[in-house]
Amino acid sequence: MSTTSTSATPTDNSLWIRRFQPRPDSTVRLVCLPHAGGSASFYLPVARAMPDFADVLCVQYPGRQDRRNEPLIDTIPELADQVFTALLPWADRPLAFFGHSMGASVAFEVARRFEREKGIVAAALFASGRRAPSAPRHETVHLRDDRGLIDEVKSLSGTDTQLLGDEEVLRMILPAIRADYRAAETYAPEPAEPLNCPLVAMVGSDDPKVTVAEAEAWAAHTEGPFALRVFSQGHFYLVRDQREVIRTMTDHLRTSLAR
Repeated sequence: MSTTSTSATPTDNSLWIRRFQPRPDSTVRLVCLPHAGGSASFYLPVARAMPDFADVLCVQYPGRQDRRNEPLIDTIPELADQVFTALLPWADRPLAFFGHSMGASVAFEVARRFEREKGIVAAALFASGRRAPSAPRHETVHLRDDRGLIDEVKSLSGTDTQLLGDEEVLRMILPAIRADYRAAETYAPEPAEPLNCPLVAMVGSDDPKVTVAEAEAWAAHTEGPFALRVFSQGHFYLVRDQREVIRTMTDHLRTSLAR
């Protein structure tokens, strides 16, 4: 049974947007969107490490942590609609997007909405650990039983394995993980014109979820400048290579803002 709540609407901006390190004098807002099963707090190190010119906004999806009692959303378009609405009050300065794994798909769709609905072109889109929309795979992890889902998450090292061994914690987080996997694996983007923003695809060289070629296919989804950055490690390369990830984003944002 689907866990989607298509009638849900954002009623409190603070539910969706977490600002761990406010920088009111920043020149750009960097919106960070989590992976499947992830939460806003995953990006706390990014919020602390980014230079002062970037105000980091971390998105908190429903169904986890302090939002665990809210209805889950299991489609990318619905998530993107909600995030887009929540971000409208923050669009008083340039917006850039960083999304990892499922979050990259959400970031892409949110950037689309800002261009289409508001004529706002993102300062940059960083698509991390995710195949381009034009390079789909048939995946059914969301249909596995609980053990199969846990094994998948453990294999990617995306969630603390100690937490996955705690039955009480598992009962709380598995529904959100399954809904996120359903969203990511059933995502079929509507045809649309390419974006106009700079787009940087970032991928781990040993990522089992996306090849370098599948990441490079993001080039077809923008008319703006494109760059591909390959890191060592696997799907969660950004945890170990945080400094280099921050440097990459900082350099590209500075270049974009200088145009």
